[in-house]
Amino acid sequence: MPHDGRARTGVSAPGASEVGTADTGSPPTGPQAATSDRALTFAGAALAAVYAPNAGDGALQLLETAGGATPEYRLPERLALSGGSAAAHAFRTDRPLWLNAAALASYPVGAPTPPRARAASLGALPLEREGIRLGCLVVVGASADGFDAGQQRFLERYADALAGLLQAESGRPATSGLLSRALRSLRVGSFVLEPDTGLIEADRTLLELVGTTADDFDGKADTLLAHALPEDMPALMSVLEPSAQTPGRRELEFRVRCPTGEMRWLSLICRVVPHTGDRPEQVLGVVTATSVKSRSADDVSRIQWLTAALDDAATVRDVGRVAVTALREPLGADRVALADVREDRLVVTLLDPPQPDAWPDLWRAQWRSEWPDAPVGALPTLQMALQDGRMDLWPAGTALEPGLAGIGAGGLAVLPLPAKGRVTGVCLVGWEQPHEFIPEERSLLTATAALIGQALKRAHAYDAEQELATMLQRSLLPRRLPELPGGTAVARYLPARRGLQVGGDWYDVIALSQDRVALVIGDVQGHSAAAATIMGQMRTAVRAYAVEGHPPDVVVSHANRLLVGMETDLFATCCYVELDMEEGNTLFVRAGHLSPLLRHADGGTEEVQVEGGPPLGILAEADFPMTAVALTPGSVLALVTDGLVEAADLPLDVGMERTRSALAAADPADPARMADALLGDIGRREDDVALLLLRYDGLRTRPIRSSWVVWRLPDAVMHARRFTARTLRKWHVQEAADAVLLVVSELVTNALVHTKGSVTLDLMLRGDRVRVSVSDASPRAPAKPVIVDWESTGGRGLLLVEAVSDSFGSVPVAGGKQVWSEITVPRREPAPADLSLSTERGELP
Repeated sequence: MPHDGRARTGVSAPGASEVGTADTGSPPTGPQAATSDRALTFAGAALAAVYAPNAGDGALQLLETAGGATPEYRLPERLALSGGSAAAHAFRTDRPLWLNAAALASYPVGAPTPPRARAASLGALPLEREGIRLGCLVVVGASADGFDAGQQRFLERYADALAGLLQAESGRPATSGLLSRALRSLRVGSFVLEPDTGLIEADRTLLELVGTTADDFDGKADTLLAHALPEDMPALMSVLEPSAQTPGRRELEFRVRCPTGEMRWLSLICRVVPHTGDRPEQVLGVVTATSVKSRSADDVSRIQWLTAALDDAATVRDVGRVAVTALREPLGADRVALADVREDRLVVTLLDPPQPDAWPDLWRAQWRSEWPDAPVGALPTLQMALQDGRMDLWPAGTALEPGLAGIGAGGLAVLPLPAKGRVTGVCLVGWEQPHEFIPEERSLLTATAALIGQALKRAHAYDAEQELATMLQRSLLPRRLPELPGGTAVARYLPARRGLQVGGDWYDVIALSQDRVALVIGDVQGHSAAAATIMGQMRTAVRAYAVEGHPPDVVVSHANRLLVGMETDLFATCCYVELDMEEGNTLFVRAGHLSPLLRHADGGTEEVQVEGGPPLGILAEADFPMTAVALTPGSVLALVTDGLVEAADLPLDVGMERTRSALAAADPADPARMADALLGDIGRREDDVALLLLRYDGLRTRPIRSSWVVWRLPDAVMHARRFTARTLRKWHVQEAADAVLLVVSELVTNALVHTKGSVTLDLMLRGDRVRVSVSDASPRAPAKPVIVDWESTGGRGLLLVEAVSDSFGSVPVAGGKQVWSEITVPRREPAPADLSLSTERGELP
């Protein structure tokens, strides 16, 4: 624990020249003191003290101590610089001195060592900056074996941080808290874990290391462990679980994923404190950040780590992030750029830092959508390196072409990235300050480039596979949804995030006629290429049966027989909805699928109770009953697949309830935002997700209809024309009578002459358009003649209909077809007599 020279804990020190008397005082308490104690304990130090030379005195003056509160050791206030103490020796030689218990016992001293300290060890580390000797750090270890290599490296970093603080305060009065401030600068976090309750006390530094804040931390160990990579969780649990602990200290290095996406290496040291009468069993530990460079003293360990990290990198961006982690911080570089070689061009895929102003002006001038690209020939330095396949190192002051100017004013490393006999890319590493390329660094860069090149090759293959999967999925789903009269439909699809990212979920919106629409959502078993293939076939089949005019139960039955006949091992679920946009009448058919959800205009929601049948592809003669529901304007219909509402940790009933709550809370004014709100943040998806929403608004203009059954009599066309004329007079649209009567004559005549069975004439007025529809029992569409001879007495009927119609066509209906024509009603101009009358009455013309 840190405290200054005026309030120190009395201690005894091994080594006679360091034995003496010190003032005692109460140590500070609180989080900072606890962190210091834990960190020093795990560094093997029971006590730490900092000495500084006293001007004109020829002695080292004790400034501050930190450590345990028991008066087990004592350190003298002053040490002669010419004496034989370990601190004076380290200060004079400018070299650290490490003494285990045996070496400490034989070290020349002038006073006896207290009996309780004879099993201790000692370390003395000089504090020096820029050739100036600033003092000495003395650490007392409780182990007779002395400090191991890892502890020595940590204490050397600690001493370097202390030296920096002493240099910054040179010439000013000494301030307290040097030891604790130096420790904080090393970013050492500490914790106390109670395994029985799962509660953990973590300091602010530890929370920063794992990428969270005190406001977001709930005091549970699982919250911190959730930041660790899944691959490292078993090792972490084996270290933190007391039942798996052996007596003594345990160490582990693991990885965490920060909210920004950055992967960070951390070093953990912990020990178990057994259960006592008033205190439960606890795990005490400290955590420090570990860079790639300091993971091990030898380059083999660095390469091993890089190999493991690249093995987990799936995409090109993942490889780029690993390359930055492996190169920028360990080498002290200021810039890292990664580019692909595509034919004769360089395409930059990653820049660190990503800000445009950190890179050459020429790059910014040619900035495109995200990163620049340039022909290889425009950069001779890179062209030579790519041709030779060798690394080029350019020292500070080298004149480079404008395209590379400013990347590495203090040094530039050009690393071709080889893979399978060819160069797949290039990596640029730049320094601002002059950088010396030592032989060990050259070897490391060469090995790193080879590993990154191989990983980049695999990542390109993975990205190409995912792009192919995405293209396949998009080609099997609708490119866009039709605009509907009286409603708005939106859809969302998210592939599964494991395996090949294609699946069997599909949706469709089918405009059956002007006023009727079909909504379909389905799910083929599995999420693979086979499932996607079956999904495409089923979507096409359902659409074909629907546009033929079959009712919903027949559409689903036909699709079921088709899937059974395919003799595939996969089955499918489906929900088919047919909606009358004019009246709001809806027919539902469900084949093993989830029930639809309905949000009423008042915000209330319900799960529509649709009578269901078995999944498609199970039983050829299965029945699929229909359920009728009436929708009111303002209602929202939601069709979902199980990937949205069900997972390994999410029961189906809970997922449906969550979706209902989200549907009730969402704003129906914007169906697209509503769909996004229903998706929410579903994290790592085990299955693909499809969602189809329809907001039913109702038709603004209600059509007027009238029908006539045409009897097969010699004067049938005459009666059809009379019915049409009466209807047009009743609707006050006689202006369109000539064109409408011509269309009725031709279409009814064709139906009577070329088909058998019943013929029906339907008239509809919507706004300023009259629609004439003639239905018959023949599925064959009417064919217009290609050539009509001038002497022919027939064959011109459909040509006349097309000429007088604003739009014309035919659609299949159940058991036949319907030929239709739409004619715009001309706007009636007021007669002069009407204008005179209006003026006499005082009305404006």
